[in-house]
Amino acid sequence: MCICVDCRWVDRCKAYHAVERQHGVSHLTSTPDIEPEDPVIHINVMNVLNDEAGVEWDVRACKSFLEDKGRWMRLCPGKEIPI
Repeated sequence: MCICVDCRWVDRCKAYHAVERQHGVSHLTSTPDIEPEDPVIHINVMNVLNDEAGVEWDVRACKSFLEDKGRWMRLCPGKEIPI
């Protein structure tokens, strides 16, 4: 899972904004203003229905990560965390 969901900067981060775009989900902000330091994005290609390829993007490490457990869930109450 993407570490961004528990990061203080999730709603302002340009890396998470890119992950949202790849997942095809709504952005937390249209104008992210934080350029994270050395994000490591894990890209997993997998088979899905009908032998089509699916792609999963997750930030696995980032020097700008500042833990704020449940930050994404507080910003989006009642929504399911995108996977």
